[in-house]
Amino acid sequence: MQQALFGGGCFWCVEAVFLELRGVTKVTSGYAGGITQNPNYEEVCKGDTQHAEVVHIEYDENQISYNDLLGVFFATHDPTTLNRQGNDIGTQYRSVIYYYDEDQKQQAQAFIDELKAEDLNIVTELTSVPTFFPAEEYHQNYYEKNPTQGFCNFSIPPKLIKLRSKFQDLMK
Repeated sequence: MQQALFGGGCFWCVEAVFLELRGVTKVTSGYAGGITQNPNYEEVCKGDTQHAEVVHIEYDENQISYNDLLGVFFATHDPTTLNRQGNDIGTQYRSVIYYYDEDQKQQAQAFIDELKAEDLNIVTELTSVPTFFPAEEYHQNYYEKNPTQGFCNFSIPPKLIKLRSKFQDLMK
């Protein structure tokens, strides 16, 4: 099993997307990249902890590649807006890839460079993995548990539609 750590706005949205992919065995919403030990949702939402909302992904590299995960990541959020995804504004919603090893770093940098070559202003941070703090239990599998919640109902379905239309070959 391999692991990836991505931040692309609200972790409820990112989690819902990656849970749909074959080879992804677990997605855990949480916080990374900040200064506070054991942050909680309220602290992170205020923006004072410097953490990003992220998802920790466990996956089987025999079924899906890290490069495939990067493709889904970049296609299902806006990597050109600094500290913002839709109505979510603040550093906690930044676009970030935390890499676990040099290979992940090189693959992510190559992906970013390719997008920049298409004249896209990519603001996605690329940095080594910091401490990951799992979010509170009620955030885990949030969309599955709360499909009619207003934010989820508005923000997640368009991402899932894009995922299913563009990455059908990667779906479970």
